[in-house]
Amino acid sequence: MIRYLKTFVTAAETASFSAAGARLGLTQSAVSAQIQRLEDDLGVQLFERTGRAVSLSDDGRRLLAQAQGVVSAYQSMRGEAGAHGAQAALAPIHIGAILTVQLGLLPGAIQRWSAAPASLPHLNIVPGMSVQLLAQIDARELDLAVMIRPRIGVPADMKWVTLMHEPYVAIAPKGTRGTVADWAAALPFVRYNRRSYGGDLVERYLRRHRLWVREGVELDEPEVILRMVRARLGWAMVPATLIGLPVDGIAPAKAGAAGVQVLPLSGVPLTRELGVLARQSALKREPVASLMKCLTDEAKSRG
Repeated sequence: MIRYLKTFVTAAETASFSAAGARLGLTQSAVSAQIQRLEDDLGVQLFERTGRAVSLSDDGRRLLAQAQGVVSAYQSMRGEAGAHGAQAALAPIHIGAILTVQLGLLPGAIQRWSAAPASLPHLNIVPGMSVQLLAQIDARELDLAVMIRPRIGVPADMKWVTLMHEPYVAIAPKGTRGTVADWAAALPFVRYNRRSYGGDLVERYLRRHRLWVREGVELDEPEVILRMVRARLGWAMVPATLIGLPVDGIAPAKAGAAGVQVLPLSGVPLTRELGVLARQSALKREPVASLMKCLTDEAKSRG
């Protein structure tokens, strides 16, 4: 909670969440989220909010001095720890990854990274949808995240590296005949969660091509959607590469295509951009920069 206390102290000093964010290298929404978490944890309201203006509440004024003391003590501890550079370099790396990346890209990348002769820090792999991982890296809970490129742009204190553009295909239970439009008319739709970046791309495609679907179940992850279609619960549109599906629908069978019928999507190719979002400060640590390079090399090998 130290980072939240530091955010609280900075917001109190600036009387503004946006100004505090500028000083700390956070977005205003990240500052607001951290303050909310701290208020929930302490069970008090720290700020009075009026429009865009904020001011300390009675509880906030009462707790400010204690928070300043805790932050000051922690910074003193960090100063002493900073003298031990080798130990700091081996601090755990917190990496977020969507499930398809965990299954399809991360094992090979970590294998490359682990082959380095030097001692390497512990890896903490955090699962989640891209929207969740973006919030966590914005809140400095992650060093980097392998995810779908955010639509809102990349903050100045972060770096985005594209790994691949992954095309989508349509899938239905093995033996299903007809076109994608025929599938939409005859089968329930196993939907990629509309609240996710990848699922939003599917929703936009359906609207653009005027495809009306019979709603079935809605899920977060393409790998799970593939299994649902194999179980003959309906048809779906999913990104193909990392779950082992042929992109054009007629290529030689891949492991992921067992039990499903695959068709390409008509019109402008539908793809999702997968990459690594990393905090610039984290990349100053050699093991983190090395891990990012290994992710890039692994993606190129799948080219």
